[in-house]
Parts: sequence; C-alpha cells; structure tokens
Amino acid sequence: MTNSTLYIGLMSGTSMDGVDGVLADFQGGAIRTLEAAFVPFPPTLRAELMALQANGDNEIEREAIATNDLARCYADCVQKLVPAAPGPIAAVAVHGQTVRHRPELGFTRQTNNPALLAELTGIDVIADFRSRDIAAGGQGAPLVPAFHAAAFGKAGTARVVVNIGGIGNISVLHADGRVGGFDTGPGNVLLDGWIGRHQRKEYDADGAWGASGAAHAGLLAVLLAEPYFQQPAPKSTGRDLFHMEWLDARLAGFADLAPADVQATLVEVTARSIAQAILQESATVDAVYVCGGGAYNGALLRALATALGGNIAVESTAALGVAPNRVEALAFAWLGYRFNTREPGNMPAVTGAKGPRILGALYPA
Repeated sequence: MTNSTLYIGLMSGTSMDGVDGVLADFQGGAIRTLEAAFVPFPPTLRAELMALQANGDNEIEREAIATNDLARCYADCVQKLVPAAPGPIAAVAVHGQTVRHRPELGFTRQTNNPALLAELTGIDVIADFRSRDIAAGGQGAPLVPAFHAAAFGKAGTARVVVNIGGIGNISVLHADGRVGGFDTGPGNVLLDGWIGRHQRKEYDADGAWGASGAAHAGLLAVLLAEPYFQQPAPKSTGRDLFHMEWLDARLAGFADLAPADVQATLVEVTARSIAQAILQESATVDAVYVCGGGAYNGALLRALATALGGNIAVESTAALGVAPNRVEALAFAWLGYRFNTREPGNMPAVTGAKGPRILGALYPA
C-alpha cells in the first residue's frame, strides 16, 4: 500500500446520468481537489441501469453485464484524471450504482465490479462503502455528513449542506459541533422522470419548465402526505420508494392538470420536504449550501429559499470552495482515504449504526 495522499473518487448517483470523478489530495489532513472529470453513460447502459431498479427477467445475468460496462465507464473517468496526478495515486474509491436500497431488510446493493476496475486501471480500488454500516444496524446512508462536517463545518456556525441528486439528503452541522442528517425524499428523481416522459429531456434545465407552471395545492397535499416525510430519523430512501409509479398512483385524481403544473408541484415537493427536514433538525440555521444537480435548478433553489421562510441564505457549495457537481465524488475520495488510514467513515448519529465503522473493501491492483 502506497503512502500517497492522492485519491480518485467516483460517484454515479440516483440520477444515473454518468460518472463524476475527482482527483483529490489529503496531505496533512487538508481536502484539496486537483482535477475533475465527467463521463456520461451511454444511453443503452443508462436504460439498463434504470430497468434494474425494478424486478425483471434474467436479472442476475443482465446486472453482471451492465456492471462490466459500468466498470469501463469508471475506468474511462479514471484515465481522464490520472494525467493531473503529481505522484502515485493511492486508490480509486468508487461508490457503485445503487440498484436496491432496503436497509429495513438488512441490505443495500451498489452494483459494481471493482475487480475489473482494478484490472483496467492498475490502481487499488476501494468499494462497497455502505454494507458495513448496515451490518452494524445502520441505514447505510447518507454517508456524506461526516465528509460535509470535515470539509464545510465551521465552529460556532450552524450550517446545513443539502445534496439534491435523484434523492435529497441533508447534513446539519450544528454550531456546537454536533452533526445530524438523513435522506429527505425525492430530489430530482420525479422531476427528471416527468420531463423525460413529456419532453424527452433528461432534466429540466434551470427549472425553466417547472417555473412556467403553477403548483397545484391539492396535488401537493396528496404528495406530501407520503408517510416517509413524517418518519423519524435515522432514515434513508431511494428509487425503491420514489419512482414514477409512485407518482402515477397519486396523479389518478388530477388527470386534467397541465404537465407543466405537475412539474411545478414536484418542485414544491422537493423544496418543502427539504425545508421541513431542515427546520425540524435545527431551530437556528445561519446558511444553507446546496450541492448535486439540484444546485443548478434555479427554480428549485428559489422554492427552497421561500419554503425556509425567506430569511435564510441559500447558496451553492461553490461559496465554500467546492463546485456542486464535485462534492459527492470528493466525499468518496475522502472515504477511501479514511479506509486506508483506518479511520471510521460513518456517523452513528446519522445512520443509526451501533458505532463508528471503517467503511469499504480493498481490491488491490
């Protein structure tokens, strides 16, 4: 094992648009991003990963084939980052692609082939970060609050970091050093699904389509009646709960609504569920910083600011020095670093695990 402090972090999230990667240096305990890259998923791979979210025929073989293709995308992203490394890279830390998340049944599955990735890159690979937390009785998610505290925490200042990917999650960094957090519910998953159905687009750029409609109070009330929103923490969720069939079942009584009005309502669902979670977790918040794809949705950020009462600053994590689309990949690079230094990566207060655990499994080059 090298003593290098250089790590590559790879993240392909619930939105399933592709692979975000960063090359990071943790020398002296600092957190520095040296380079970033993005590799989009080929349409056929994205379609298959989407299909694997639900039960289907021949799942084991289909998943194995898709996982090999996924590893090649990961390797492509690594190759884009390697030239920027000023020295040997200690490891590639890769999250994998979540296809099932059922902590209540004692498992989570991030499909991945870290052995193939190690073979393709010639670099040690650290993977499977969530399962140890679940084995210890936790939710296995969210894992990013520990990183958010290390990267963005400031003594005496109450901050909330909101990741809006397919699913939303919050990290509450209390002024006294305590850290809380959990998955809030849908982030972009329903927004992306709805615009994909009606406009054949992968996402609503800057929330423009949603902003063209008007939220419907009746539909909003039905959607926010989902029991998950009232469930106490620790809790985590994913496409296992929030998917287009979930939405369709609740649209049954609203067939006359214009599609843009449904999109506007979905913006409110994401914004209000996040705001509700923040206000329940912390009575005093100095600022809210947003990362993930949702940070680029202006309509969503405005709705979140309004839902928070209009008196809390809502900015992207760029204000703290990290671009919103780099935060999660950087978090997994940091978790890889923690694995190699034999330090815990989870926060039991967040996940509900029995205690701190070293997360990950090593696949040597």
